[in-house]
Amino acid sequence: MSGTLYVVATPLGNLGDLSPRAAQVLRQVGLVAAEDTRRARVLLQHAGASPKVVSFHAHSPPQRLEALLDALREGRDVALVTDAGTPTVSDPGADLVRGARHAGATVVTVPGPSAVAAALSISGLPADRYTFLGFAPRKGAARRRLLTTAAESPWTVVLFEAAPRLAELLADLAIACGGGREAAVARELTKVYEELKSGTLHDLEVYYRDDPPRGEVTVLMAGSGSTVPRADPDAARARAATLLAEGLTRKDVTARLVAEFNLPRNEAYKLVMGS
Repeated sequence: MSGTLYVVATPLGNLGDLSPRAAQVLRQVGLVAAEDTRRARVLLQHAGASPKVVSFHAHSPPQRLEALLDALREGRDVALVTDAGTPTVSDPGADLVRGARHAGATVVTVPGPSAVAAALSISGLPADRYTFLGFAPRKGAARRRLLTTAAESPWTVVLFEAAPRLAELLADLAIACGGGREAAVARELTKVYEELKSGTLHDLEVYYRDDPPRGEVTVLMAGSGSTVPRADPDAARARAATLLAEGLTRKDVTARLVAEFNLPRNEAYKLVMGS
């Protein structure tokens, strides 16, 4: 008989969010596959569990996957955990789940915390339908494709991003979607310094360039069907002329048009140059 692979959701930060069922599973299994063994051991100590812990992450060698599948084939139960939240959701583990199913093992979910659901629940943005895009590629065609997908989604968009790259992502989203698109940034969910800041993409970009964030970050953005209608280009052009006459630089006027008229940055720049 094959063993059971338990896919166990773990707290985003507050250990009090570990469910009683998750704690029970961690106490009963003999082997835990963890993205970060140090974090996992803190969690296991909190749960009063003492299984063997092995590392299993995005860069683990193929032999590690095979060793875990061998354990399941031998009838041993294995729990899969990541640093925080639900395994396989922008986290490693899908290969193990597929392999376990192929090997005939039972795969059981132990649901719980998810940064996607947690951020949506406090954002105020529609959550009946949403587009989850995970972490944005850092550059090139893959990043451009993701930004286009985000801009065109009719539903709320959810992304993850590393804190040092947040302002850059917000700037690129503002170019693709228009700086007036409603958005929110959720940071350090369930932790001491939890923060949810709402505003336009432009406003949030300016804020986080001036005040670089720390910790885990989730970005939410209104869908294309929820955006403020774009203004008449003639009105935007007239506004640009007025601002230029007041002495603002072309760069500053472009930023103002993006924020005030919900225009992509490249369109705003063309209007400024034509004024």
